[in-house]
Amino acid sequence: MANAKLGQKVIEEIEAFIQSRKSLMLSTLGEDNLPSASYAPFVTYDQHLYIFISGLASHTQNLIDRPHASLLFIEDEDNCANVFARLRLSYQITSNVISRDEPLWHQAIQAMTEKLGEQVTQLSQLGDFVLFQLTPTSGRFVKGFGKAYELEGENLQINSIKHIRGN
Repeated sequence: MANAKLGQKVIEEIEAFIQSRKSLMLSTLGEDNLPSASYAPFVTYDQHLYIFISGLASHTQNLIDRPHASLLFIEDEDNCANVFARLRLSYQITSNVISRDEPLWHQAIQAMTEKLGEQVTQLSQLGDFVLFQLTPTSGRFVKGFGKAYELEGENLQINSIKHIRGN
C-alpha cells in the first residue's frame, strides 16, 4: 500500500475487529465436494486462530480430511449502518490439528478459556473435541462501498495490503 500510515491504520482496524468477535463463520468442503457452512467460537494466540470443535460436527471431519477452508468475521446486522455494506473480514486458511499432548494445546486452551469462559475447561474434558490451528494465507477486508482491501501475509501478520479498485 502506497500510504504506510493508512496501511497501519487498516491493520489496526482489522486487529480490533477480530478481537471484538467471539465466533467466526467457517466454510469447509465435505467428502461430496459440497461446501458446508458453520460457525465456531475462536481465540487468537501466537498469530494464529484456534477453534475447539466437536468431532461429531461435520466441519471437524471436513477440516481433518481437507485442511483448506475459508472463514468470515462479519459485523452484526443490528449494529450496522447499511446491511449492504457490513464490515467484514474473510480469510483463506489452512488447518492443523493440535494434539492434546502438545504444549501448544494447553496454551491455546488456556487462551480460549480466558476469552470465552470456563465452559472451555468443561469441553476440554470431553475426548471428542478437537483443537485446530487455523493459519490465514490471504484475505479481504471490506469496510464499506469502495473500501475493500486484499490482504497477504503469513499467519495473522499482514505483509501486504492492496486497495481494491473497481473498473
